[in-house]
Amino acid sequence: MRRYKIAAIPADGIGTEVIEAGLEVLNTLAARDGGFALEVEHFPWSSDYYLQHGHYIPKGGLERLKQFDAIFFGAVGSQEVPDHISLWGLRLPIAQGFDQYANVRPARVLPGVKSPLHNGKDIDWVIIRENSEGEYAGHGGRAHKGLPIEVGTETAVFTRAGVERIHRFAFEQAMKRPRKQLTLVTKSNAQRFGMVMWDEIFAEVAKDYPEVKTNRELVDAVTTRMVLKPQTLDVIVATNLHADILSDLAAALSGSLGIGPTANLNPERDFPSMFEPIHGSAFDITGKGIANPTATFWTAALMLEHLGEAEEARRLMEAVEAVTASGLHTPDLGGTATTAQVTRAVCDYLQG
Repeated sequence: MRRYKIAAIPADGIGTEVIEAGLEVLNTLAARDGGFALEVEHFPWSSDYYLQHGHYIPKGGLERLKQFDAIFFGAVGSQEVPDHISLWGLRLPIAQGFDQYANVRPARVLPGVKSPLHNGKDIDWVIIRENSEGEYAGHGGRAHKGLPIEVGTETAVFTRAGVERIHRFAFEQAMKRPRKQLTLVTKSNAQRFGMVMWDEIFAEVAKDYPEVKTNRELVDAVTTRMVLKPQTLDVIVATNLHADILSDLAAALSGSLGIGPTANLNPERDFPSMFEPIHGSAFDITGKGIANPTATFWTAALMLEHLGEAEEARRLMEAVEAVTASGLHTPDLGGTATTAQVTRAVCDYLQG
């Protein structure tokens, strides 16, 4: 039997609810298949943990995580902890510490789900986000705090190695798709140093992939293209900040943030990769039992693909799509179903 060690970090808000649902579905799938099993260890790292202990990740925590095949992550963020502290305290130390430089966010309208776009069925995208540097590199500072001359700087960092590897990864993903199309998202008209280099390296890498059709779009222009001409896009590669924003738009255009999955990959597999739904902590619905677990199920399918269980990932998505097609929807999709009801329906389909 194929065994995989999974580190589960539900963290904050609805993260605790959807990770529980995701593990229930994964265990149901494993029991049905009989060919693989998950050994799950739960980590209590969260904002409550931070408020009790003064840190999110205890000493030696990252070394412990290295022992796992994958990380199943919920969401981090609390109304009691400033966002920059929670993000840099938990998610980013894992993503950057494990060199998870390729953030992959697919988007499409699932069966039975209504897009706010009249042509929403044309959405079938994969957004590739550079996940280790750029605008979220953590470089900058503040001086003269509280004085009239106070200054704050935020420095975007683009390295040739970092830019080349994400472009090459994006081209490889485009090669796997039927249309073999890749859109470069940039803002080099205004950001004339790092982003010009971003464009130039893309052109260099493109020479190694003559089968891939490429085009270039400014980040503001691509938002209108996503809304007005979704059928013209396929794989999209963008910087850390730009892709962060675009992927939320993609999920909303697909019907709900409760649908969008994420894979934070270390493609070389030197470290475990991390898989998380896109929706965040969602304080407004925490504890109500109505969080949409679909994003977590899709995220679990991405995790299975990464672990080499492509057929099991396909079966899981088949179950998810059967349930969305049935009309059993949580409130974010206009329905009245609970998290538990959607989870049970997916499990029942898998067992059937």
